[in-house]
Amino acid sequence: MPRPLGELEDSVMTRVWKWNRPVTVREVLEDLQQERSIAYTTVMTVLDNLHQKGWVRREAEGRAYRYEAVSTRAAYSAALMNDAWTQSDNPTAALVAFFGMMSPEQREALRDAVRIVQGPETPPVQNTAGENPAAAEGATGG
Repeated sequence: MPRPLGELEDSVMTRVWKWNRPVTVREVLEDLQQERSIAYTTVMTVLDNLHQKGWVRREAEGRAYRYEAVSTRAAYSAALMNDAWTQSDNPTAALVAFFGMMSPEQREALRDAVRIVQGPETPPVQNTAGENPAAAEGATGG
C-alpha cells in the first residue's frame, strides 16, 4: 500500500493526473507559482521523489525529464480506502460508519459502482409476500 502523498506531492500529482500527459518540471512550476511561491529545484526534487516512490515514470528529453503518472488518481484513492479499511479491527463497522458519512449522492455513486463490479444480474425472484425467497429461507433456517 502506498503511503499517503504529502501536501506538496499531492499538489504536483494533481497536475500530472489532471493534464494526463508527460509534463516537465517547468510546466508544473509555472502552474504551482499561480498559487504559491516555490523554487524550480523544489518542484524538481518533488518529481524526483515521486519517481523514486514509483508514482511517476520519466523519460529524458535533452537535459531534462518529462514525467508521467504511473496510475490514476482513482487508483490512488482506492488504495488509500482499502488500506484504511483493512487496518480496522472491525471492517464491517468501519464500512457502516463510512457509508453513514456519505451524502445521498455519494451513496448513489456507491450503488452504481457495486452494480458495475457485479455486472449484469438476474433480479431476485419475489414470492407473494414480496420477500426474496432465498433471504426468507436463510432467515428461517430452512
